Amino acid sequence: MKHFILGVLLTIFGFTFIYSQTKVSGQIYDSFKQPVPFANIVFVNSTVGTITDENGRFYMEADEKYSSIKVSFIGFQTKTIKLTGSVTYNMEVILEEEAAALDEVVIYKGKTSKKNNPAIDILRKIWKNRRENGVKKFKQYAYDKYEKLEFDLNTIDSALINSRIFNGMEFIFNDIDTSRVTGKTYLPIFLNEAFSKVYGDNTINEHKEVLKGNKNAGFSDNQTLIAFVKDLYSDYDVYENYLKFFDKSFTSPLSRTGINVYNYVLSDSAYIDNKWCYNIIYYPRRKNELTFKGDFWVNDTTWAIKEINLEVTKSANINWVKDLYIEQEFDVLNDSIFLITKDYFQSDFAFSKKEKSRGVYGKRTTLYDNYKFDINKDKKFYQNQVDPYDQDIYNRADSFWDTARMEGLNKDEQKVYKLLDTLKTVKAFKRLYSIGTILATGYVELNNFDFGPLFSTVGYNDIEGWRLRAGGRTYFTANDRWRIEGYGAYGFKDNKFKYGMSGKYLIDRKSRLIVSAGNRRDVEQLGASLTNTNDVEGRSLASSSIIATGDNDRLTSINLSAVSMQLEPRKNLTVGVTGSFRTLKPADRSLFSLDFNDPETNTPKTKINQTEIATTIAYFPGRKTTGYGVDRIIVNSGNYATLFLNYGVGIKDIAESDFDYQKVQFLYQQPWNIGGFGQLNSTFEVGKTFGDVPLGLLSVIPGNQTYLSIYNTFPLLNFYEFVTDTYATLHLEHNFNGRIFSRIPLLRKLNLRELVGFRSAWGDLSDANRLLSSPSGELLLTPKDKAYWEYSLGVGNIFKVFRIDFHFRGNYFENPDARKFGVTGSFGFHF
Repeated sequence: MKHFILGVLLTIFGFTFIYSQTKVSGQIYDSFKQPVPFANIVFVNSTVGTITDENGRFYMEADEKYSSIKVSFIGFQTKTIKLTGSVTYNMEVILEEEAAALDEVVIYKGKTSKKNNPAIDILRKIWKNRRENGVKKFKQYAYDKYEKLEFDLNTIDSALINSRIFNGMEFIFNDIDTSRVTGKTYLPIFLNEAFSKVYGDNTINEHKEVLKGNKNAGFSDNQTLIAFVKDLYSDYDVYENYLKFFDKSFTSPLSRTGINVYNYVLSDSAYIDNKWCYNIIYYPRRKNELTFKGDFWVNDTTWAIKEINLEVTKSANINWVKDLYIEQEFDVLNDSIFLITKDYFQSDFAFSKKEKSRGVYGKRTTLYDNYKFDINKDKKFYQNQVDPYDQDIYNRADSFWDTARMEGLNKDEQKVYKLLDTLKTVKAFKRLYSIGTILATGYVELNNFDFGPLFSTVGYNDIEGWRLRAGGRTYFTANDRWRIEGYGAYGFKDNKFKYGMSGKYLIDRKSRLIVSAGNRRDVEQLGASLTNTNDVEGRSLASSSIIATGDNDRLTSINLSAVSMQLEPRKNLTVGVTGSFRTLKPADRSLFSLDFNDPETNTPKTKINQTEIATTIAYFPGRKTTGYGVDRIIVNSGNYATLFLNYGVGIKDIAESDFDYQKVQFLYQQPWNIGGFGQLNSTFEVGKTFGDVPLGLLSVIPGNQTYLSIYNTFPLLNFYEFVTDTYATLHLEHNFNGRIFSRIPLLRKLNLRELVGFRSAWGDLSDANRLLSSPSGELLLTPKDKAYWEYSLGVGNIFKVFRIDFHFRGNYFENPDARKFGVTGSFGFHF
């Protein structure tokens, strides 16, 4: 879904109405006219304030009217400045250095001491009296949740308003507002409201959120966008050591490791809701790390956080996000329990982090109320699935929202519904939306039909030569109960036409009972993965890579027909049965052979006919999906575990099938978040085939002869270098997210990310299976005596989109055409 955001940015950027009483912006300098980062600015006689960014710039506003601001920073004299009016922009403030220390705090310019620092003394008391989220303190809990998601174009100026891209849509700029966080102008383009009842039981570890109402303005098929934003802004606890946003782990300012990455300053004290609180400002010790700047208010007796603000610094190693701002407010129930009442999250998606660059604000406001505890509900309550597609939920009356909203919409938000309903009728807007959809999905939307995906139109291999592909799918809405898709392809070297066609139907939404069938006749690189299914639309990337190392001529002509049934008895647990028949033969028998001895006649055969029935069980704990139709979109891809079990039975003599066998395969894939040290991805696979089968039905350790970095393959193995009937493989890849490079001065500003990988495979092949495939003349090697292994070092985030991996082989150098070293790369959009 990140591609959707980037699609909107590409589409729009390729080509003051004031409510609050006081607004102020400017830049803070020292006496040498150098910017002062992380200086503290507050309105005098208030608790409203902000902190300058790395360039000394700031913006803040307040609903009340104030006549002056106070600017302070350790090592400088505090300065009070009188404001000339309710709106004062582009101020220049010069701070003078001071030589004296403050109280007992040892002062360094820009740095704070870890010893004799009252702010850190308070921080240690926060650790000692660490709070847990109140809902975790009770056996059961329930509460109301109101959530408002909004997307806005920002930095609206005359150049954008007069751009040809907005011809015919000039009226939208009548509703420009100014952000209270950044002071930039913005234009709302999407708004979604949701009201839910949330239930939980800590004794059985169950949680359930029941959507009661949903209302939106903007894109009609918005479920994916909403789910994407919810995943980006997933729930978090500021008391945890690390907070995860955008697939990155940021060090919390309340973390026990915080004193190693943050400076802390005791700034102020005041009453908040009749409780005496201390204000502590924090900011990073080093640039380019995943840290925040901001402040928090903490009670002087319970040491519970009352309010906290977090803002990601522009130097943080994160892509496509220029600013990120978080506010949280809490109510303290008693000395040991706090309850969150408000959570505000704003990010600025942009191509550039320059001050004047345009972007898209993504905002989430979540309010919590009506907490209730220890009301027991039967376990079946949590297991029973609510009808996920209730039209009434999306068509609630205005009276429902008048009651459900925990805070009213402001005037601009009220206008959004009417504005965007009008935009849908404007041809220019429809054209922009279509371009954004193509960039985001790869499909061209026609009348109830999608043409694509465009990204697989052109390919190349040694058998077909250049290959052109065209395809499409039926598409009425994101929640279609049925879908038909297909493609046709033509190779200009073999002069042959290939095709694939499939259809599927969602019989029952609650159990997600789906039946499907299809047929595919194509040329494919078998052995590109170990654990696979008989998906008639699937085709490996290795089958048509434009650039490859070595000859890519061991391809197979496949004719596959399959019928399957799948259901989801519990969330993220799927069970499926597939019956398939396939014929396999070499795409060019002069270059590659699948010949085998017929077990009954002992005569050579060149084509495999095989009937198989496969039963699969898959579990995806933590997977988040959107959509209620036959197809769903995964919104947190790569951030959940996968457990997959396949039991396949080959049946001889049905439709002239050649072999009886049984095949068992298991896969376990798990991402591991290791706090500030990045993320480790691991995959473990084992499998065994019982019975005698030829080369075309054996398990090939997946090599990779392309120059693309493809996870779960071995970049230094050639296709069919190792062939097994019993195997075990392990893949480990760790992304440090710039943890090491951020500490190297010459590399720090490049925001590169370091990766390391390790892969190993063990396998065996029976003598009977070797003998069966002897007519093929293929050399059948296995990593039996010692496990094969290789490792890699990689550099990611090159120009934000490229990654290069350097691979080193560990053993089996004596294999024919063995590669000792290799380089692969990949292209992608990652935060």
